[in-house]
Formats: sequence, C-alpha cells, structure tokens
Amino acid sequence: MASPATPQLTFRAVLLAVVLAVILSAANAYLGLFAGLTIATAIPAAVVSMGVLRLLGGGSILENNIVQTGASAGSSIAAGVIFTIPALIIMGVWPDFKYWWVVGIAGLGGLLGVLFSVPLRRSMIVEEPLPFPEGKAAAEVLKAGENPGPGLKILGVAGGLGALVKLAAESGLRLIPDNAVASGFIGKYLGYMGTNLSPALLGVGYIVGLNIGIVVVSGSILSWQFAIPIYHAFFLNSDPALAAQIAGASAADAGGAIWSAKIRYLGVGAMLIGGIWTLFSLRNSLASGIKSGLAAARKGGGLAVAETERDLPMKWMLVALAVFVIPLWMLYHAIVQSWGVSLTMTIIMIVAGFLFVSVSAYLAGLVGSSNNPVSGITIATILFASLVLMLLLGRDSSIGPVAAIMIGAVVCCAAAVGGDNLQDLKAGYIVGATPWKQQLMLGIGAFSCALIMAPVLNLLAQAYGIGPPTAEHPNSLSAPQATLMASVAKGLFGGKLPWDMIGIGAVIGALVIALDEWLKSRKAHFRVPVLAAAIGIYLPLELMVPIFLGGLLAYIVERRHGLSIDSDEADRDRAHRPGTLFAAGLITGEALTGIAIAIPIVWSGRADVLSLGTHLGPWVGLAVLAFVAWLLFRTSVRGGGVDSAKPAP
Repeated sequence: MASPATPQLTFRAVLLAVVLAVILSAANAYLGLFAGLTIATAIPAAVVSMGVLRLLGGGSILENNIVQTGASAGSSIAAGVIFTIPALIIMGVWPDFKYWWVVGIAGLGGLLGVLFSVPLRRSMIVEEPLPFPEGKAAAEVLKAGENPGPGLKILGVAGGLGALVKLAAESGLRLIPDNAVASGFIGKYLGYMGTNLSPALLGVGYIVGLNIGIVVVSGSILSWQFAIPIYHAFFLNSDPALAAQIAGASAADAGGAIWSAKIRYLGVGAMLIGGIWTLFSLRNSLASGIKSGLAAARKGGGLAVAETERDLPMKWMLVALAVFVIPLWMLYHAIVQSWGVSLTMTIIMIVAGFLFVSVSAYLAGLVGSSNNPVSGITIATILFASLVLMLLLGRDSSIGPVAAIMIGAVVCCAAAVGGDNLQDLKAGYIVGATPWKQQLMLGIGAFSCALIMAPVLNLLAQAYGIGPPTAEHPNSLSAPQATLMASVAKGLFGGKLPWDMIGIGAVIGALVIALDEWLKSRKAHFRVPVLAAAIGIYLPLELMVPIFLGGLLAYIVERRHGLSIDSDEADRDRAHRPGTLFAAGLITGEALTGIAIAIPIVWSGRADVLSLGTHLGPWVGLAVLAFVAWLLFRTSVRGGGVDSAKPAP
C-alpha cells in the first residue's frame, strides 16, 4: 500500500485520464447503441496508464489509480446517455442531438452522481464492506503493475483484430455479413436461429461470464424459439394489421416483425417488475447504508480525519448540489414552460437521483458495474415521473413523455456514475488513495465525456441510424434501452402499448424472481438476475448468442486453470486478466473503428462508400469469429493462470 503523501492528482495523470475517458466513452457509446450493454473500463485504463506513465519516467500506484478513476467515467457517462437521450430522436422530438442540452443533462447528471455517492463510501466500503469485484480486480492490476508491457501488447493486438473485423463487415468493406442466420417454416412453426459475427460481443460475454451469458441467451430463446412461433401459429389472426404486414414474408422477416410489434414487450414487463423488485428487496440495506453514511459525514466535520478517509467536505457538497440543480431547473422549465411543473420535475430528479445512486452503488458492490442494471433503475424513474406528470399535465400531454425522459436521463447518468464511483473508491481504499481526490477526478472525467457525447452520437446517427430499422438505415444501431424508454413514456401519455404482452412479461419476471430467490435460499452459485433475463427477452437472439459463447469460453478457461466455483475470487481475477484485456481490446478496437467508418459514410452520403463489391458470405464470417475465439482462448490460457499471475509484493 502506498503512502498518501505519494503524488496522486498530478497534471499528467489528469490529462491522461481525460484522454482515456473520452476515447472509452465513445467506444462504449457505440457498443451500448449496438448491443444494449456497456463494459467497465477501469482495468484496461489502468494497464494503459501504467504503460504511458512508464514512458514518461514512471508513475506511482496512486497516480495510476487516479488515471483509471477518471478514465472509468467513459463507461458510466456513455451508459447514462445512450440508455435515455436517443429516445428523444426515436420519438421525433429532436432532429439531431443538441450539443448543449446533451452536455447539460450528461455533465450535470454525472456530477450529481459523484455528489450523491460521497456519503455512501464509508458505509459500503469501510463499515460494512461490499465485495465491489471490479474495484478489487483493478486494485490487483495496480499492485501487479511492475511490468505493464505484456498487457499493453495484448490490448494492442486485440484492438487491431477487432478493428480489422469491423472494417471487413457490412458497414465497411462489406466482405463479410454482420449476422449468420438460418430460418424457415415447418408447418405453422416459425423457426429462427442465428448469431451476430461481432468479436466485440464475444468479448462482452467473456467479461460478464457464463452465468450472465446463460441467462441472457435463455431470455432470447424464450422469445425467439417459443413466444414468436406460438404467436405466429395461434394468435396472429387476432392482429389483422400485423398479419397483413407479414403475409408472404420470409420466416426471418416475419419473426422480426412479430418480435418488434409484440414479443419484445414481454421484456418490457419483465424489466418493470424487475426494477420494482430491486428497489423493494434492497430497502432495508439502502436505508441503513444512507443513514450511516450521512451520520459519518456529519461526524467527520469536527474530527481529525486521516488522508485515506477524507471525502469531499459535506458543506461544499451541498453548495455544489445547489449550483448544479439550478441549471437543471432552468432546463426543465425550457421544456414545460411552467415554473411549478419544472420545480416538481427537479424535486423528482433530486429524490430519485439520490435513491437510485444508492441502489446503483449497492448493486455495483454486489455484482460489479458491468452487471449493474441501470436500465431497470431508469425505467422505474420514468414510470414514477410519468405518473406524477400525468397528474400535472394530463394524460394527453404531448410534452409529458419528453419531460419524463429528461428526468430519467439525468437520474440514469447520476446512477451510472454513482455506482462507478464506489467501484473506483474500493480500488483506492485497497491501495491507500485519498477519496476526495478520486471523487474530484471522476467528476472531471464525467464532465469531459459529456462534452463529446453529442458529436459522437450525431456521427453515428447519420452513418448508421439509431432506433428501429428504416429504408435508409436497414441495419441501424438498435439502441434497445432508449427505444424501450421511448415506448414506455409515449405509451403512458396517450399512446398505445400492448399491455397484454407487458402483463405476461411481468408474470414471467415474477417467475424468474421466484426462481432466483429459491436458488439464493439454497446458496447456489448459479443465479438468475431478472433484469439480465429481461434484457435477453427484449433484444434480438443473434446479439445474445456470441455473448453466451464468450461466457462459455471464460468457463472453459477457468477449468483449464484448475479453478472451480469455490475458488478464491482473487485467483479467478488473475486467471482471467489476460483474457479480460484481450476482450477489452476487441471491444474498443471494433467500437472505435465503427466510429471512424462513420466519418466517410457521413461525408459522402453513401452507406456503401467503402464497399469492395465482393461478399464472401456468412461461412467466412463464422470462420473469422471462430478464429478470434481461438485467439482469445489461447491468450487466456497461455498468459493467465493462478500461479503465473501472482501480484507483485
């Protein structure tokens, strides 16, 4: 453990953290719009930091910790933005992403997330410590940082490989397709099976693991192998418009239409019940955690506090809270043109923000930031906000859905940053960092990411399209969470939602919760988180298959290293570290290349501007994905291992 007197918040550390945060936020924005998932970026940021600072003459463990703290804002701000703000484009409210509005929502929401999470540090990390798996893993990487060269090599090779595959795909040279799909009719049965050929999704699966991989692909199988065929065979005639739409269509097109119009709303119902259950199940832990955190913050003001226990001062936090809330009140007033309604929106945002930052921090402590169900938290916020706004504005209000999305967007950014903040503070606690310096750095990183979100999103929207496919963008970035938020908000304010499907989905969610509680009572290692199952139900099957395969690959790697379900978590982290870096490289390389490819597409106005005119077919794409999987496995087995990856003393 380093001494707190060791340099931490240096100019070069802040600059490097901001650069990494901006790059990783852009990559996560693409990944989230594409697959509905983002990944924590602390570990790859820590490895890059150690390599760069070594080139600049060397850096202390606390300086590297500051870099990974600021850089990790790249995942949290990206998640907060892409889960909500694209809903305004999908709803037709905005023609494009308005720069200063996005900066205000994301930047101020992120800063509020930092402030709201400060009182929680003592209770969740010091007094009754939660595991915070990614924070512990990042601390292990920092402590083992004597030789970052191999890690940087793994990141670089994997990033280049992910970039090449993305360049060869449909949006680039068009040598290989994005998906390999087989479908057809067997009598009335509509059969569909397929996989996306993205190395990034394989990397996501490796990082989240087999448990989550099984749950999400099971949700998709429920939708595509059971619900869609059953609806097509027995209930299609109950919707003449949908029946006419798919008359004569191929099995793949018919399945997609049924999924889009009906079946995906099963996932909506499951998410709604999952969000409500999450709040209910955590009520006692959160209440005690918030109470002890606030009490500790009040006591700390009159005591001599060690440098490793010094948070941002409470009085300055309250001043900053007032300063940040006032412009949000002005922003809400610009939407509804009513001081009373905008004040109500602001109060909802503050209350929901503090509550859900606590929920997010607690869940990040249990399952990690990558598995943190921020989307479920945001749905609960939008539902609550919509119910209050309906009383004030009426159910037929055209501005009501916009106002609800705006509240949800700020809360989503705050919740994502809050959970990430506690993860970073856990790493800092282990290595002996100063909390207030980390909290300040995360605020700087979050606001820096907010400054580039709108240009990145506008570039992606113009090149690929965001939301449901259109004639102009048949392979658009689906933005699943934002599409869901738009559907819920519009449906509550005078719109039409398939409430029968949402109700069935809620029943499915309740059954999943019951199964998970039974597994919990038996102390089973395998769990069934309801929000992960709901994401699987809601998203296309082909996106979930490579995630499952990546999780299966991670499981095989554990077995090759002699690990079992009872193995120590630190041993498991060390065994997976090379594979995690390779997976992070695949994700970052593919995502950044997707953004780079968008530039010539937008410049020329042609989606096929880079096309070579030669299509090698899905079998070549499957072979490429298999080769990437083999390289990921080989790197994990050769570079990992419990014995070979022991941290430096």
